[in-house]
Amino acid sequence: MLNAAIFDIGGVLTHSPVTAIIDFCRTHGIPDETRIAVFGPEDGPWSRFERSELTPAEFAAVFEEHARGAGSAVSGDEFLRWFFRGFGPRPEMIAVVQHLRGRVRLGAITNNVARDEPPERRTAGVAIHDLFEVVVESAIVGARKPEPRIYHIACEQLGVAPHEAVFLDDMGANLKGAKALGMTTIKVDHTLRAIDELEAALGIPLPRP
Repeated sequence: MLNAAIFDIGGVLTHSPVTAIIDFCRTHGIPDETRIAVFGPEDGPWSRFERSELTPAEFAAVFEEHARGAGSAVSGDEFLRWFFRGFGPRPEMIAVVQHLRGRVRLGAITNNVARDEPPERRTAGVAIHDLFEVVVESAIVGARKPEPRIYHIACEQLGVAPHEAVFLDDMGANLKGAKALGMTTIKVDHTLRAIDELEAALGIPLPRP
């Protein structure tokens, strides 16, 4: 029996930051191979930033070094100012979370950055601390999806075992990490299919636009 629903933020409750970063880099003349070197590896600059192993100033310097090396004039500070504007909410998914309050335990797991920023700037402009009982942020706990520890933290704080939770994310690697621990997983895309799957998994009728 599923007693908890755990949601990713970027790409689930907001529009995809991954797609937005790709567009930003292409707009500013940063080639795909440079973008992937910064944002792709588990031990790369962005992943380290998400675990608070780099400060904003340190990440900005590394980003700028890569960008300038690829012939782009964009600064690291400019990228961070753009990033912290957020990516716009997905009202249909937020409505699902609000509908589930009091029906199941609710948590969020997010790979985010800059632990000293105000909460809403860390979480893509969405007031997720008002939506969820438990919010686990990579920048705060020093672990990021798909590392097992971050899922365990969320489940422990919600008081459920992994097999009692359903986890929603837009990234296959993050879902694979959760599934390996016994969690039910649902991939979120731009359609309403994830709401259909969550409704079936929980046995609770859910709202749709």
